[in-house]
Amino acid sequence: MTVKSVQDLLLEELRDLYHAERQLLKALPKMAKAAKSDQLRQAFEHHLEETRGQVERLERMFELLDVRSRGKPCEAMQGLVEEAKEMMEEIKTPEVLDAALITAAQKVEHYEIASYGSACALAEALGQKDIAKLLTETLDEEKAADRKLNEIAQSDVNQVALKVAA
Repeated sequence: MTVKSVQDLLLEELRDLYHAERQLLKALPKMAKAAKSDQLRQAFEHHLEETRGQVERLERMFELLDVRSRGKPCEAMQGLVEEAKEMMEEIKTPEVLDAALITAAQKVEHYEIASYGSACALAEALGQKDIAKLLTETLDEEKAADRKLNEIAQSDVNQVALKVAA
């Protein structure tokens, strides 16, 4: 699709996010399975449920825009997911892998925070209040997931990884 307007740009961003979230629906169960820390595994499982809701929200946004819900390949997320996959294959110490999984997941969250924040600003500029509200709801979830991952890293996982790898 050729982007000629802010409306087109918003739609492209939503399609990018839709594809990104659908990739995460496949990646998060693998990350949860690879996690040694129960707290980290539970965080991934919780975020998987949130991600399902985020996909549904995006589908509602497409309905509000009266367009078909379809993704546009999100190469950024593909790269982030591939990086996480490589970590899971290469890191053999479970405790160190947990620290690496948090790093990979926070990279994903930061990408999503930037993307949802930008899309929200576009929706607001266009007067698309319902879409902006849905985007803000997801943005808040992504920020909370990032904070939770940081908390898990600082309160437990990083210290355990340091002891094991020493």
